[in-house]
Amino acid sequence: MLVDFRPHSRLRGTTPIDITTALVPVVEALSEDPGHDGRPVDLSKVRLVCDWVQYKENFRDVVELRPILHRPEHVPAGAPVIEQVGVRDDDLEVAVDVRRSAKLPLKEHTAALLRERAAGGPGGRVLLEDWGAGSRSCIWAFNARYWADLALWEKSTGRGYEQALPGGESDARNHDAARDLIRKLFAVWDPLADTGALPEELYVVELGVGNGSQAKVFLDEFRALDTEHGRGYYRRLHYLMCDYSQHVLDLARETVAEHLAHVSSFTLDATRPRTSLGFLRYKVFLVYISNVYDNLPTDEVAQLGGRTYQVQTRAYLSADAAADLAATTNTTPDALPALVHKLLRLGPALLAEAAPAHFADTDAAVAFWRAAWSAVRLEERYVPLAGLDLYELTPASSGDPAVSGEMLRPLLESGADVRMHVNNGALASFVDSLQLLHPFGKLICHDLFVTDVAAYRANFRGPGKYDGSVVNWVNGPLLAHVGRRHGFDVHYTPFAHRSGGNIVTMTAQVRD
Repeated sequence: MLVDFRPHSRLRGTTPIDITTALVPVVEALSEDPGHDGRPVDLSKVRLVCDWVQYKENFRDVVELRPILHRPEHVPAGAPVIEQVGVRDDDLEVAVDVRRSAKLPLKEHTAALLRERAAGGPGGRVLLEDWGAGSRSCIWAFNARYWADLALWEKSTGRGYEQALPGGESDARNHDAARDLIRKLFAVWDPLADTGALPEELYVVELGVGNGSQAKVFLDEFRALDTEHGRGYYRRLHYLMCDYSQHVLDLARETVAEHLAHVSSFTLDATRPRTSLGFLRYKVFLVYISNVYDNLPTDEVAQLGGRTYQVQTRAYLSADAAADLAATTNTTPDALPALVHKLLRLGPALLAEAAPAHFADTDAAVAFWRAAWSAVRLEERYVPLAGLDLYELTPASSGDPAVSGEMLRPLLESGADVRMHVNNGALASFVDSLQLLHPFGKLICHDLFVTDVAAYRANFRGPGKYDGSVVNWVNGPLLAHVGRRHGFDVHYTPFAHRSGGNIVTMTAQVRD
């Protein structure tokens, strides 16, 4: 048995974790398990992984069983499978959230899960989807629905989405950060203006504008600093606010009302910005992004025992949660998956009209939406990848080739076993955005970046739930590696204008 206790820093301190209470009951359950057909679990092929899941709202049960498959998907029946030399063939990973484990009879709970596994089937769970890559899970349809119907969600909760962020606001609103950024822009523009090489129109693009507070801070400070600077840049400035949600854009336009002569707004998919902004290719001096990449669809991959796996997921509702939801909507647990997917497809307002037998009005449909989101969980399993060269991190688009999974190899083979995010949506957005940049332009992004692969071996990095949306940390080494392959220098620094937070600033610009 391989034991991986990741939150090792919590073994010391004023309130250290009692490692025995987190591990021993699970090991006892595994040791006493009668197994299927009387054959117990082979402990030599079990991984016991302990995490501290810091998100109070997340997709995990306290204990999870994750099967580890030995054969890649989509291999024709009877076709030979290449056996790697020197790999460890594990059968099962048992994952424990030690933040919550003390409140649960771990041995009994683990034993019940093992019995369900031996019996086969979902064990009373109501499945919302089949197994598949994490980026294709219905949790991202929930995420998209949140942004599409944000106004209804906020009305129901009585608070704006930004209040769900740590500290109740985005770091993007920091005035010192805005002034520092604008001064750096002026330092680039001045010598270009002196030589007649500065374009007449100065483009700045913000992806994910929120309520417009960042745009207002930037535009207010830009106007003030330009007045001092005396070069007339504000007159030439074009600020493009871009977001997935029209509701968000409408709020943002109200926030920047006094600057509207210099502002345009675009509804777009952040993973493909050039679809709407292709006319700005090589013209943008600043692409500004804050807390967007962590909210885009992602797969996960792992290197375990020398073999590379994709982490597949499927969303479900526990039997108890499904019974509660069914009781409040005048339906049965078996009918909930169809009702959930109808919600995700239509939205709560149309759902109330389409299913009046279940929802008296839009408010009732929103209540169902919120309850379903709170209850949804993810099962996971490991499926071998046939080859990294066959796995596309991002699809081909706009004449550009796909990003190959080979980009992951130096990260996956960097040492001990590791599981990491691919951040497919963030990577697609990043690669697409780089092609908007002027040769003297920059991409600046504030987000939850992992800056060292080793960090994935020490802490849980998502997914979690922020209000009605998904949040994951972003694989910084992967973005940097891909950026360098596209001719850009990429570096990470702690957010300079607030201490004690987790936000990191990524800067990308053309390599000298």
